[in-house]
Amino acid sequence: MTALATGLAATKLSVGYGAQPVLSDLDFTVPEGRFTAVIGPNGCGKSTLVKSLSRVLATQPGMVHFQGTPLQKLRPKHLAQRIALLPQHPVVPEGVTVGGLIARGRYPYHSPLRQWSVDDPAAIEQALEDTGMTAFAQFPVAQLSGGQRQRAWLAMVLAQQTQYVLLDEPTSFLDIAHQIEVLRLCRSITANGRTVLAVLHDLNQAARYADQLVVMHQGRIVAQGAADEILTTQLITEVFGLEAMIGSDPWSGSPMVVPVAD
Repeated sequence: MTALATGLAATKLSVGYGAQPVLSDLDFTVPEGRFTAVIGPNGCGKSTLVKSLSRVLATQPGMVHFQGTPLQKLRPKHLAQRIALLPQHPVVPEGVTVGGLIARGRYPYHSPLRQWSVDDPAAIEQALEDTGMTAFAQFPVAQLSGGQRQRAWLAMVLAQQTQYVLLDEPTSFLDIAHQIEVLRLCRSITANGRTVLAVLHDLNQAARYADQLVVMHQGRIVAQGAADEILTTQLITEVFGLEAMIGSDPWSGSPMVVPVAD
């Protein structure tokens, strides 16, 4: 079977905002069972790609498929049982607790006549445990720190129990300790058999924690693969306009981008 028939893929994806194209004739298949980081300069189309793959951003029929079926043909709940998206700036419902927020991830499994399923309690409990948020289940989300709040949103996504987890800049606005928490969680999600695709800005964090990198520039994918295979000084210069050296992370051995001093 082809990748198009077995997974989540874009074919000849062309999309933009108004008359301005952001992505043009882009082909991409999300690597299954891996943690893939999408990197590139601002405005290169990273978030547009993730939104297109989750049907948040409308595309022409046939440009994005799940297991060979165009996303437009999938019922919303059917799609939400398979692909979850955490956007850049999710809005916290007023007064909701962590447990209440996570429970919203179970919505795709409910019906108008039954607002719960027998699998809900176990799914919510597991999501709380996986994100280290069990002790915060009764806390109002609005009272959490930035890192705790991001873990609560991630727990909601995990409770959705989808094969694909798409994250749009999940580490933005977090301090370094909470960024690492989120990246470790992304890696642990794939250890349990799921697929994670995340937009990241920090090249060294992406190289250290992700299994695969997808490098974008001007609406195109210019490189894809393991960090030690694709990260070169030439690529960094061409994509980011930055003169840099490629060293080795002393802890993980992964490539480390070091800007050249003035």
